[in-house]
Amino acid sequence: MEVVNTDAEAGGVETAPRPALRIALAGATGTIGRATFRALRRRGHEVVCFARNGASIEGAAVRSVDFADPGSLAADGFRGEVFDAVVSCMASRTGAPKDAWAVDHQAHINLLAAAQGAGVGHFVQLSAICVQKPLLAFQYAKLAFEQALVESGVTYSIVRPTAFFKSLSGQIDRLRKGKPFLVFGDGTLTACKPIGDDDLGDYLAECLEDRSRWNKVLPIGGPGEAITPRQQGEMLFQLLGRPPAFSKVPVALLDAIIGALSVLAPLSSRLAEKAELARIGRYYATESMLALNPETGRYDAQATPSAGTETLQDFYARVIAGGPAPERGDHAVF
Repeated sequence: MEVVNTDAEAGGVETAPRPALRIALAGATGTIGRATFRALRRRGHEVVCFARNGASIEGAAVRSVDFADPGSLAADGFRGEVFDAVVSCMASRTGAPKDAWAVDHQAHINLLAAAQGAGVGHFVQLSAICVQKPLLAFQYAKLAFEQALVESGVTYSIVRPTAFFKSLSGQIDRLRKGKPFLVFGDGTLTACKPIGDDDLGDYLAECLEDRSRWNKVLPIGGPGEAITPRQQGEMLFQLLGRPPAFSKVPVALLDAIIGALSVLAPLSSRLAEKAELARIGRYYATESMLALNPETGRYDAQATPSAGTETLQDFYARVIAGGPAPERGDHAVF
């Protein structure tokens, strides 16, 4: 059941007049999780981070939990205390099937059950826009949890961001070394509206207060127009003061790699995982990270909402000027 919000429909934003909240944050050790922690703290919320044993987060209260054990989440995490909401930025590191179903699905199922047992009223889930066209194990795992969350009776906000800045930063070093920018096809096969860590952290935190985001699935991108890989390369070359130089990688090469690994996959779980990682790479090389029109089957940049203020060009300029480069995910294409 969706929340009716007449003020939001008229163009405004209705925020719940709530005091500072007590939040359980999962996945706070990642780049998005850390940004979300900062966003929650800026809003005056009390944040308790649930993390695997040994993890530490600067300036945060951390409780070590075993996400594979519902009992640990209840006893070591919630501890019978009152929490207003859970915000989860957890995600599998590789997207490989075993990891995906353990983290993107089962760990979240356990977290949701423990949250319900603790009387938590709101669950904000960081998902991914690519689940709208599922072909991969991690996408099906995320969707399975999304469905469980929707059916749980807990107020939910499921946030599906487009590409992250960090996932589009992998070629900066190679360009600094004078190498060409790699693109699949002619570099215009896909497009995205990337969003920065802090802007996404703010968006996730605002889901706790903005009633128009309650009981909704929320695709979200960053500011500005959709951008293709070729445009990303042109932007980097301009910032580096170099003429554009591109090297085209045929998608057929990925298909050949996937085919060979798939044949060998029954011989080794390691090869099976490599085959899945290759399929993940092909997906990101050929599918846009934009809202998908279910009627036409086409990606629609205009239908992809935007939030935040930092553009990809702002981010690139900061990194090239000597700013810190982000930690990148294990299944980045480049």
